[in-house]
Amino acid sequence: MPKIKTKRAAAKRFSKTGSGKLKRNKAYKSHILTKKSTKRKRNLRKSAITDATNVKTMKKILPYL
Repeated sequence: MPKIKTKRAAAKRFSKTGSGKLKRNKAYKSHILTKKSTKRKRNLRKSAITDATNVKTMKKILPYL
């Protein structure tokens, strides 16, 4: 069987934690920041864990991560 290719775009955006969960950065932090509150922008800085509903798809996209 041939090896499965990793989707490189996803590999750059996700990383695995020590417990095996997928870590991601939050969206909406790149532009139009003037109308967003300081609190909202601060919370967007933090990373988040990928939701359980998407994990099956992510494992298929990132087989070796």
